[in-house]
Amino acid sequence: MKGKITVQKIVIMGALLALYLVLNEVSKMLSLPLGSNLRIGLTFLPVVCAAIIFGPIEAAIVGGLGDMLGAFLFPTGPFFPGFTLTAVLTGLIHGFFLRKKVTLPRILISFGIVQFICGMLLNTLWLSILYGKAFLVYLPGRATQAAVSFAVEVVLTYVLNLVLFQRLKKMVTKTPE
Repeated sequence: MKGKITVQKIVIMGALLALYLVLNEVSKMLSLPLGSNLRIGLTFLPVVCAAIIFGPIEAAIVGGLGDMLGAFLFPTGPFFPGFTLTAVLTGLIHGFFLRKKVTLPRILISFGIVQFICGMLLNTLWLSILYGKAFLVYLPGRATQAAVSFAVEVVLTYVLNLVLFQRLKKMVTKTPE
């Protein structure tokens, strides 16, 4: 299915996108709060699942569309395209590292880049631009969130890959007889 647009791929990506939106809303209510407006949720799971099953482009689409649709359907503040760029980059990074082979070192590298470059640095820059506060005002809280998110997301991804993601990938990539 690599590179092909099939009905199956569109349906699965649509389901992952819907799951992203549901988890985004559920995360607002059930996520672990870390100070003011800092939360750890589960919206990374559909993006990582798309990255493992399909690759970077599809994961970037799920991440980007999920962010935009979430912002427009369930707004919690003003829409800012920088956050959508971060969501697209997140999908690309996860897809690049996790598409071919999912190992603990690849998971660590993927989430390290996503959390500490995209989450901590880029999203802090977007907050600074959006709200007009100095970058360094947000950085300590964002660093704490990145560290905790990194640990939680690595463990969840590793476990879910063992019990779910690889099975889904085999089901999706299985050729009909």
